[in-house]
Formats: sequence, structure tokens, C-alpha cells
Amino acid sequence: MNSLSRYIIPLLLVGIPFIGIIKGVKVYEVFVEGAKEGLKTVVNILPYLIAMLVAVNMFRESGAMEIVVETIGRLTSAAGIPVELLPLAILRPLSGSASLGIAMDLIREYGPDSYIGILASMIYGSSEATLYVLSVYFGAIGIKKMRYALLAGLASDVIGILISCLIASLLF
Repeated sequence: MNSLSRYIIPLLLVGIPFIGIIKGVKVYEVFVEGAKEGLKTVVNILPYLIAMLVAVNMFRESGAMEIVVETIGRLTSAAGIPVELLPLAILRPLSGSASLGIAMDLIREYGPDSYIGILASMIYGSSEATLYVLSVYFGAIGIKKMRYALLAGLASDVIGILISCLIASLLF
């Protein structure tokens, strides 16, 4: 399998243009048109991406996250959810890379086989960067009214986090 995966990308790089040439497609012109459309998509996504990154950084750097963690930490620790995991649970719907950084710090500090390390991995794997996905992808195609997508995404994140905590407490 490992040796097969080594040749997949070179085969695609050679095979796709080869099939295009056989079918009579102007490969270079089609590639350039696709690159233009990709660039337009990047330009359309960029304002939404910048707004999301600024909002996440403002939330973290303003100290608002610590206030939220302290406030709900009392409730979650009474329910058996370690307070150390709250920044991960709060940031996961906002930003995948910020939450990955927090998960990596937790695993580095407590170890991958610790309860916190395992639960951090489960929370990261069972939830999604919902606000990021909605803002970038919906922004790319011009959807301004998200209807129930935001509510459904955040609900699935909360359920994923709670189920992760339940399963981790039962198994570990």
C-alpha cells in the first residue's frame, strides 16, 4: 500500500493530461481557466477568512476565553469534564488550527495516553470547525442566510463533545 501511494500522484499528473489529449481537450487552456476560477474563489473567500481569524484572535487575546472557561468550568468539572479541555471545546467550532494547537499542547503536557490527552483527541475528532466552515464555504458561494446550518453545526459540535466525554469516562 505504501509503495502504491508513492506512485499515485505522479500517475495522476501524467494520466489526466494524457487522457485529456486523447479526448481532444485543450489541456493547457482548460488548466489556465481552472486556475483563474480558483483564484477568483480565493479572492471571494479571503474577507471571510480574515474576519474569522481576527475574531478568534480577539476572543483569545482579550481574555474573554479565560472568563468563559472560569464561568462554565465550575459546572463542567462537577460533571466530570476537566477544565483543561474547555478552551479546546470552545475554540473547536471557531477554528480548526487554533483548536489543533490547543489539543497538541494538552497532549504534550499530559501525555497521549492520559485521560486528558485521550479526551482531547476524541473531542477534536468528533467535532468540526463549524463557524469557519460556514463562513468560508458559504461565503465562497455567496450564501448570506445560513438558516439552520449554524444551529445544526453547533448542536452537532456540542453533542460530539458530550458523547466524547461520556465514552471517555466509561472506557478510560
